Order: sequence, then C-alpha cells, then structure tokens
Amino acid sequence: MKNKFNISKLVRPNVLALKPYSSARDEFKDAARTMTFLDANENPFETNINRYPDPQQHDLKTILAKQKGAAISQILLGNGSDEVLDLIVRAFCEPRQDNVITLPPTYGMYKVLAEINAIENREVLLTKNFEPNVSKILKTQDANSKVLFLCTPNNPTGNVFSKDLIEQLLESFNGLLVIDEAYIDFSETESWLSRLEEFPNLIITQTLSKAYGMAGIRLGICYASTEIISILNKIKPPYNINSLTQVTATQKIRDIKKLNIDKSLILRDKERLKEVLLQLKFIDTVYPSQANFLLVKVDNATKRYEQLLDNGIVVRDRSSQPLCENTLRLTVGTPEENNTLIKILKGIL
Repeated sequence: MKNKFNISKLVRPNVLALKPYSSARDEFKDAARTMTFLDANENPFETNINRYPDPQQHDLKTILAKQKGAAISQILLGNGSDEVLDLIVRAFCEPRQDNVITLPPTYGMYKVLAEINAIENREVLLTKNFEPNVSKILKTQDANSKVLFLCTPNNPTGNVFSKDLIEQLLESFNGLLVIDEAYIDFSETESWLSRLEEFPNLIITQTLSKAYGMAGIRLGICYASTEIISILNKIKPPYNINSLTQVTATQKIRDIKKLNIDKSLILRDKERLKEVLLQLKFIDTVYPSQANFLLVKVDNATKRYEQLLDNGIVVRDRSSQPLCENTLRLTVGTPEENNTLIKILKGIL
C-alpha cells in the first residue's frame, strides 16, 4: 500500500523549511529537578498557574499513549479538535491553490476552516445510505487535493462508514485522509488507531468533549505518523494547552470506570429513546446511530423544534444540511432529562 507515499511532497514548502519557535520550556525540559526558573519572564510568586505549561504535555501524552497503544511521538494535542483540524489545513494546504474534500452532511467546521484559510472546499455528498461515494470522490480529486475529511461515526447522521470503503480511499486518495472519531467511544466498531501503522497518509482525531465529559476544557487529540506529528508541531502555538486543562485531563482520563458507566447509561437510554420515538406518528424515521445522539426525520422540523423549545427542550434542527430535510438531532441526556423529553414528545401528540 502507498509505498511511494512521500509526506514531504504534501507539506507547504514554507512549513517544510520553517524553523519552529523554541520556548523557554522547550529548551529546558527537566521540570522534575528543583531549579530556580529565571528563563521565561514569568511572575515568580506562586499561584499554581504562574508558570508556563509543558508545551508538549508529556504527562498527559504518556497516559494517552498507554491507553491507546500509540507512541508519544504519534500524538499531538490541540485546543479542541478544531485547532487540530486547523493545523492540518494550514500545514498542508497552500492558500488559493490547494483544495480539501468534504462529504456533506457532516461536521460543518471542515468547510469553515477551509474558507478561513482560503482553501477550496470540494463537496461530494454522501450516498442516500449516508456512505462515502468513493468513485465520485476519486473523480473529484486532482493534484492539488491535499486532505479528505471523514467523520465516522458521522455528525449529524450517527452512522459508521463502511470499513471497505474507507480502505479504498486510503489506498487511492492522493492526499491525507483525516478520520474524525469524535464519537468513537460510543461505537461498536474499532477505532482506526489500530491501523495507523498500515497507512502513512492516515490522520485520526479524537476528543475528550464527548464520552469523557470534558467539553469545557477544550482538548482535542491527533494521532498520526511521527513525520506528520513533527510537521504539525512546527506550527502549533508553543503553549496551546494550558496548565488547568492538562491537570484536569490527566486526572480524569485515568477514571476508566466512570467513563464506562457514563457510556453504558447513555447507550441504554439511546435505545429507550429510540423505542419511544418509533411509536410517535409525527416521526417518520429514526436513523441508526453509533454516537450519543439520534437523527430523527419528522413531518415538520420547524414546527416540532418550536414545540420542544416552548417546553424548555433545545435540540438541533439539521434540515438545512444536504439529505437531512425535516430532521432533528437529539442528544441523549441524563435519564431524568430523557424522561422529560419523552413526556413532552408524547404530550405533543
């Protein structure tokens, strides 16, 4: 597979030649030693946050590497997955020259990031079954197609893309294939992390915002080859992950028991919600989901959205997205919140 893949040919020339900024904490790494730090122009008076954070988040990456079976050199952390995705676009796509390919309906930030960075976004709609249209994707790419974004489980549809179709794209797409696994912890399928060594053009992004319940700390994770990670490290801000985020994440990702309990409750109530939704006359379809939400096709999305809003329930109207006419996306809440939602939905009838 991809024996001739050469990452240096995909990188923007200025990024390839760039000598990254070296911060004070990059130059002196032995934080375990008792030293007097007069190198970074920090306020010397102790507040627990008066010192700059570890720019490479070593403690946090060590735990993630052990849990996920990856090398520390294959991990990059971002201020949310959005920063990771932005770094990928900025490192590999030349403004007003290159393009990326996205597969609507999907996560909207891919398109926004392309527009921010003056990169053409070529859209190839998913099939009616919400799967990648491989033949059309490959016909859409050209020599300047640098990145293909796949969200699986997909947002807003909730489905996992076919493994065979993704393998075809990994083998045949000329650029980098980014698999966004924000919802992978809720899925029955295995993460593509187990295949990372097979595909040098594969990048995987994950997050602590969903199953781990840490959306507020903004922590996104990128897994890729050491070569790709070293390129992204060149352009990332030196202290992009603050000390409070690093400490919180390091403490909480160790609690696998809580993670599994929360996941089990969410998945159980997702099935309970699905059963109720299928009995309601104004609901046409409840799409299969391997995420922590359900995409639901209703008779009149605007009307049903407003009715829920009037009863204190905020959901997401996805009707503006391709293939998603008259759909609402419902996140699975706590059992109490789901009971409230069920009561209101039945009351609407």
